[in-house]
Amino acid sequence: MASAMEYISQAWGTIMDLARHFTLKDALDVAIVTLLLYSAIKLVRETRAGQLIKGIILLVVLFLISSQFDLLMLNAILRAFLSSGIVIVVILFQPEIRKALEQVGHSKVAKSLASAVGVKDKEEGKAATRKAIEGVVDATQILQQLRMGALIVFERQTKLGEIVSTGTVVEAAPSAQLIANIFFNKAPLHDGGMIIREGQVYAAGCILPLTSNENVSAELGTRHRAALGMSENSDAVVVVVSEETGQISIAMAGKLTRNYNRVTLREVLERELIGSPEDASGSKRILGKLGFGSGTARRGE
Repeated sequence: MASAMEYISQAWGTIMDLARHFTLKDALDVAIVTLLLYSAIKLVRETRAGQLIKGIILLVVLFLISSQFDLLMLNAILRAFLSSGIVIVVILFQPEIRKALEQVGHSKVAKSLASAVGVKDKEEGKAATRKAIEGVVDATQILQQLRMGALIVFERQTKLGEIVSTGTVVEAAPSAQLIANIFFNKAPLHDGGMIIREGQVYAAGCILPLTSNENVSAELGTRHRAALGMSENSDAVVVVVSEETGQISIAMAGKLTRNYNRVTLREVLERELIGSPEDASGSKRILGKLGFGSGTARRGE
């Protein structure tokens, strides 16, 4: 009993000593590590990576048991396996690590900085993007009436060069007639995805990756699964027209929303690809803070 009380007293003293020397820098350090751990847990939860983590934990437990009970052969095997832990983690969790890094690149902070630095180019491209949206909206109405499928990918910050290389480069103005003709069911490029880059129909007949989500409804066909897969692997906005029902859907960030009409489709595309006035003013504020907007302000005066 006395030894237990002494242990508790020593532990309490250690905690109080740490608390007295705890600074703002330490608090920031703990907060960052906590955020990273939370993000890692959130990323691997309900995925195959979760099962891999359980297997690694089991191996660590076996290693500790083998060390405790002098199981020499088992201990030597596990020690050799765990000594290359970093390499093993990178190999086993390569898809999850890549997804995490992509999410960092797609974060609001990264997007704000990118839009702040390239705000002039963005302003110049808005008219072309709006024209492309009009062409896609009009084309989806034509295809919907004719019951012809379509898969249209709007490229954003994540460049889709590897996807473009699987199709045919077009580089044409995004008119409704052109888009509808490409997806006409007798056309040679109708059976792939179309990539719209910087307001142009850049490529067609492209092969898109299928979704890795095993919980996708069995009702969804290959076209919708490809749209989901593309949105999981990039920040693209993907428009899908169902060949069977004529229904218009949008895939973004691994999620599929359905039942769009002409008005709602245009609203979502303009919001996601052009942005709201609040986004533009936010970019200007960032530019001002970074010192890039002072010259423009003086000219405006």
